[in-house]
Amino acid sequence: MHRTVTAKMAEEVSRAVASETAVASSSKWAWPSVLRWVPTSTDHIIAAEKRLLSLVKTPYVQEHVNIGSGPPGSKVRWFRSCSDEPRFINTVTFDSKDGSPTLVMVHGYGASQGFFFRNFDALASHFRVIAIDQLGWGGSSRPDFTCKSTEETEAWFIDSFEEWRKAKNLNQFILLGHSFGGYVASKYALKHPEHVQHLILVGPAGFSSETEQRSEWLTKFRATWKGTIINHLWESNFTPMKVIRGLGPWGPDLVRRYTTARFGSYSSGTILNEREAALLTDYVYHTLVAKASGELCLKYIFSFGAFARKPLLQCSSDWKVPTTFIYGYEDWMNYQGAQLAREGMKVPCDIIRVPQGGHFVFIDNPSGFHSAVVHACRKILAPNLEAWEEPLPEGLTSA
Repeated sequence: MHRTVTAKMAEEVSRAVASETAVASSSKWAWPSVLRWVPTSTDHIIAAEKRLLSLVKTPYVQEHVNIGSGPPGSKVRWFRSCSDEPRFINTVTFDSKDGSPTLVMVHGYGASQGFFFRNFDALASHFRVIAIDQLGWGGSSRPDFTCKSTEETEAWFIDSFEEWRKAKNLNQFILLGHSFGGYVASKYALKHPEHVQHLILVGPAGFSSETEQRSEWLTKFRATWKGTIINHLWESNFTPMKVIRGLGPWGPDLVRRYTTARFGSYSSGTILNEREAALLTDYVYHTLVAKASGELCLKYIFSFGAFARKPLLQCSSDWKVPTTFIYGYEDWMNYQGAQLAREGMKVPCDIIRVPQGGHFVFIDNPSGFHSAVVHACRKILAPNLEAWEEPLPEGLTSA
């Protein structure tokens, strides 16, 4: 699985340009967007989000939730910068039936809440759905990234999410995290289990370390000159977003080709139509090329090859929240890591695999994904003993 990640990064790095021009982070930029090297702004992100969410039929409210300028009395640089301006988390909340349980959805690395656009309608019929852009991503604040360690970087995401929870006055909720968002959701649930009714991890990253899952191919690749260069770039915090920014006005075409190729690869037959593809591409571009902030977490959370520096597998015995793992059949994240974690857990834990889906299973096979989520929350949705005995929906398999 790590060969796929490294190969993709190698391809992206090979297309990088030597220089990168600073991105306009405010709509007050003096030049018209058509004359900028990187044609984006904060307003562009929110406008692209609204266009993408126009595909969703369920009414929603978009808001910037103020999470303050720093945790009182804390010296941890979890979202400090040169400015002491309040930070905010971009949040969308969808209409739901009274009494519906709350489902909070957290995106992965290089993504933002709009990636779930194919899921909001179906899930809103069962839950009060709230989706966020993590701090430093999407339409949320993008403060200077000042973290210098894994501990500080984890606190950046976990503590800012907790401040968001307080601001939203949420007591208990179902927490769903995808990929890197699954890592953050897991770490949050370990620190604040009293607020999480059920944890849903979709293709989660960070369960194993390099020492636990040694890759012979990766070891050999590192010994090559290409591997040496890419490993150096990784440790230098060279992110894929820098490649896109460096391409300037050619960046949107690179993103278009990526979304076109990627989100048709493992489809269940409902591949992105022309309008969906165009709106998603536009949205992805603007969220990726805005000011670098949360993206700079990469080297502190993972070593080269996407191995966790502080793997979740080592925390499995401390798990306090019932958990469901969801993987697409073609997900490059290995579900066997979840199987190993389950062995150490003292709480209920299920692993569900969804056919015709890859790492973005919620885009590739939305109906299968929705069935898996509803099944995972069956006791919350129908709080009776019989709910636990319901078999997996047709097409899904247990691992």
